[in-house]
Amino acid sequence: MPWRPLLGLSLQQFPRHGPILTCVRLTEETKNLFRLTRFGMVNCFLVREDDGFTLVDTGLRGTASGILETARHLQAPIRRIVLTHAHIDHVGALDAIVQQIPGVELSVGRRESRFLARDFSLDAGETGKKLLGFPGANSRPSRLLNDGDRLGSLQAIFTPGHTPGHMAFLDVRDGSLIAGDAFTTQTGLVAAGVFKLLFPFPALFSWNREYAAESARKLRDLKPARLAVGHGNTIESPLAAMDKAIELAFYQCGKMLD
Repeated sequence: MPWRPLLGLSLQQFPRHGPILTCVRLTEETKNLFRLTRFGMVNCFLVREDDGFTLVDTGLRGTASGILETARHLQAPIRRIVLTHAHIDHVGALDAIVQQIPGVELSVGRRESRFLARDFSLDAGETGKKLLGFPGANSRPSRLLNDGDRLGSLQAIFTPGHTPGHMAFLDVRDGSLIAGDAFTTQTGLVAAGVFKLLFPFPALFSWNREYAAESARKLRDLKPARLAVGHGNTIESPLAAMDKAIELAFYQCGKMLD
């Protein structure tokens, strides 16, 4: 069944920002992209497709009721779940949501999928900091994604650095880029691995900052129309800000941009 607006009303008749009854705040970024935020800083996303929603990430534990109620508010089912990576603030509600949506498709990057089973082994040539923040999950993916794979309107982009198997997703319809934690915007736009005194988490919880800088540049080369991130607000026309963030990322790695 195609998506229908709530009670036959246009979403333009609802506030762009507003609480959705339980634990998340809904922001309509575009007609196809909805940001769900918990605690003012942890985001997941609903992407509208013809048959319902793709849920990108699941937030912290305890977020399931808010996500499911938001989808009901928007009167479209969640058909599939896709993960940018397996950190605790992105998979926390995964099992609870899967249990409540029988048959939902779960997709995750092929490299990242091992972390759901708490397999922290590294492949040959992989180097980085100690892997932290992976709680695992009981749910098992029904599809493993490779770089360039399509999931509905979303194209998977392999972006290692924050984690070894991190993925971002580009909506090919309008250029919306869901970057996961490859970038954050909590205190200005920064790439994963970059240290800022007021918000050190992109550095503290990123596995390999050199890989992260290269992945940030890879995402910039896609020329996204907007940049949606796991932590912070979405940025429209982000290319200039991405350029500055990438320059700082390479500088902190002791490298110069080509």
